[in-house]
Amino acid sequence: MLDRDKLIAVCAEWVVKAENDLTNAAHTLKLRETCPTDTVCFHAQQCVEKYLKAILVMEGIDFPKTHDLERLMALVPAGLRPGVTSEEQARLTEYATVARYPRLGGDSAGRGASRRGRRASGPQGSSPCLATKGRAPEEGRLSAARC
Repeated sequence: MLDRDKLIAVCAEWVVKAENDLTNAAHTLKLRETCPTDTVCFHAQQCVEKYLKAILVMEGIDFPKTHDLERLMALVPAGLRPGVTSEEQARLTEYATVARYPRLGGDSAGRGASRRGRRASGPQGSSPCLATKGRAPEEGRLSAARC
């Protein structure tokens, strides 16, 4: 078990990394029509994942090496869980894994679809990430519902 100062330092590192992902997602959205929305959704997922891991570290709860937000969220004490629905968790989790790589024989959910300002096709035929259509998010805020 880490002593309190080390625990706080590790938690702070997770938070800094989460904030960096949020900054990256918000900055990428400023590209408007040329915004690669799959990249935005990847960084949104990473942001949520790292904040969840920060909470788990502070609570002294061990967690597996995973990108699965639903699995991590289940470990977070109920009173500390952020307001991210199961559907949003599942959608974002796909952007940490499946949507990061090209699909053989199918359209990629990436830059080309978002450039046209249309809903990007997501993993396994779903449509988990909505193109921004030239709108930037409020500064410092990124809704998981966008992805």
